[in-house]
Amino acid sequence: MSRRLRPEEAELWKRVAETTERMHRPPPREEGKPTPKRPEPKADPTALPSFRLGETARDRASGHDLMSSVSDGLRNAPMRMDRKTHGKMKRGKLRPEARIDLHGMTMDRAHPALTGFIMRAASDGKRLVLVITGKGKDRDGGGPIPVRRGVLRHNVPHWLSVPPLSQLVLQVTSAHVSHGGAGAYYVYLRRLR
Repeated sequence: MSRRLRPEEAELWKRVAETTERMHRPPPREEGKPTPKRPEPKADPTALPSFRLGETARDRASGHDLMSSVSDGLRNAPMRMDRKTHGKMKRGKLRPEARIDLHGMTMDRAHPALTGFIMRAASDGKRLVLVITGKGKDRDGGGPIPVRRGVLRHNVPHWLSVPPLSQLVLQVTSAHVSHGGAGAYYVYLRRLR
């Protein structure tokens, strides 16, 4: 199905066609015959200024844009709790009041279990709880898309930072080696009023 061009469309097409060059050059002319010169296109006041792709882009220092590790993200997270208590917690000097072990659970089972555990602990007035995720299995099969090790280890901090748990959680940090190290998290809860 075709339609006729409106006058403004025809004018625009005419201007575009005047600025194009031939893809296939005609065969060279015989000697002695001058080649006709193509008229220079007139400057159009409504034409857009020319640009080069990427000319205003900032030079990126890093050669990749991979996500940082979970431990780096937690280490760089702002501190929302008392510095002295945080230091004791990081050194393993504070004893968790409750713990949940998510080892071997699928994400479908682990997420509701974690949500229920944190809500019960907060309603019971507990402040420091331990969430054990394990370090995870290495499931990367060498394919084109890398698979992170430890599905629960990477998802638990995210689950704790989104509602409904974000209103209850004050701070999340990696646990001390005596409480599970890289396979566990300390979750410091807010005081309910």
